[in-house]
Amino acid sequence: MPLPTTARASDESCITELQSCLGQNLDAAGYAPNLRAAVAYALLGGGKMVRPLLVLRAAEAVGGERMDALEAASSIEMVHAFSLIHDDLPALDNDSLRRGRPTLHVQFGEAMAILAGDALLALAIGTASASRREALAIVRELVNATNGMINGQVYDTLGGFDDQETPQQRVRRIHEAKTGALIRGACRMGAIAGGASQQEFDAIDGYGTAVGLMFQAVDDLLDETQSAEHIGKAVRKDREAGKLTYPGVFGLEATRREIDRLLAESLRALSPLGERQEPLAAFARTLAERTR
Repeated sequence: MPLPTTARASDESCITELQSCLGQNLDAAGYAPNLRAAVAYALLGGGKMVRPLLVLRAAEAVGGERMDALEAASSIEMVHAFSLIHDDLPALDNDSLRRGRPTLHVQFGEAMAILAGDALLALAIGTASASRREALAIVRELVNATNGMINGQVYDTLGGFDDQETPQQRVRRIHEAKTGALIRGACRMGAIAGGASQQEFDAIDGYGTAVGLMFQAVDDLLDETQSAEHIGKAVRKDREAGKLTYPGVFGLEATRREIDRLLAESLRALSPLGERQEPLAAFARTLAERTR
């Protein structure tokens, strides 16, 4: 899929800076050539850059400098890349296509895929620890978000729910963790890097919570309504595997209404930021419009 951002020069500049930071940290890691090739394949092989762009936009929305958030942004993209590698493995989703290319275990073998994912997680923590301000707080947010994402993967793949939870409660629990945790964490990391006040941090946190859930609802809807060529990965596998998705539990039209509701909730959360909210607001609208 194309980038869910407009072609504004500022977005292209952000992506260029991110790719440079990712490449520099990868070069500095000293990996064996075959490991470096595998990590680069996952980390630098395209993708929407949603999470790192949210870090940078959140930092700017609270009056901070983009450069102060670059390490935080790079680290969240490394964790995201690690999560995709492991998610695609035969023991989990057993996918052979990601971003229109063979998944990493198909291209490099299962052993290298496991090790490349491990390497990316370690690289992410090291990169976050080099943040220019509030490095410890940023690392803490990164770790919390990663733990949340892994917890969501467990619910999605292996279960473990409270017997009293309804399917609606369960799908929200999965998505708030599996996808929402990294998106919310990205926003919180950006706010910290940007020197947010408590009011600003709370606004960004509310926005990230709503956008994280909305993003997965959109992904679930696209999985039901679009082709593998459009999305760049296999479609309708979750439904066929009996997994809980928004359309599967709520239906297509109710999912569309929920996306609209979460978009409105994300925009309301930003109101304390005044005019500085607009780049984040536009980002949320563009993410929602992937369904159109």
